[in-house]
Amino acid sequence: MGGLSGSAGAALIAAAFVAGGAYAQSAAPAGSQSVSAPVATPSDPAPVRASAPVVQEAAAPTLSTAKVAPATKPEVVETKPAEPAKRPRSSVAIIQALDKVTTETMRFEAPVGQPIRYKTLIFTVRACETSAADEIAPVTAAYVVVDTQPKAVSGRIAPAGRQIYKGWMYANAPGVHPLEHPVYDAWLIACKASSPEAPVVKR
Repeated sequence: MGGLSGSAGAALIAAAFVAGGAYAQSAAPAGSQSVSAPVATPSDPAPVRASAPVVQEAAAPTLSTAKVAPATKPEVVETKPAEPAKRPRSSVAIIQALDKVTTETMRFEAPVGQPIRYKTLIFTVRACETSAADEIAPVTAAYVVVDTQPKAVSGRIAPAGRQIYKGWMYANAPGVHPLEHPVYDAWLIACKASSPEAPVVKR
């Protein structure tokens, strides 16, 4: 053994030691008890870690590829309000006048646009009309202008006339917008069409 190197000798010694130990364990008497190192066992079971709750993510909404037709607006039909019917107009107004001093009354016809004298008053009718077919209450009205102008006296200059009334007179309501004069009173009676002229008979 003197010829073995130091490292080889050390390896052989270690192998022999291991083999001897194994032999000694196998050769131990049957009655002897082998002492084994105690195994450490925990008294309490190992804590079980609670697993984290599984959070399920909401699925993202899927966009439908179907095309939605745009909502159509209801068609609005514009209707124009019916125009009121025009009042029929007449060419002649019938007026009644009263002299408050003599209590004399006179009824006369005043063609539209033609001045008519009653004593010192001159009546000029601008329009005379009646209610239309779509009106509920019957209406007869005339737009009258009244001037006062004394008659001319021979040898004297006639005084200038002046307007004393202008507005609508109503046959159905004489008290509405009446003529106010200290001597005369006048109101509308009716409207009528002009009388046709009698045909000329040739002989």
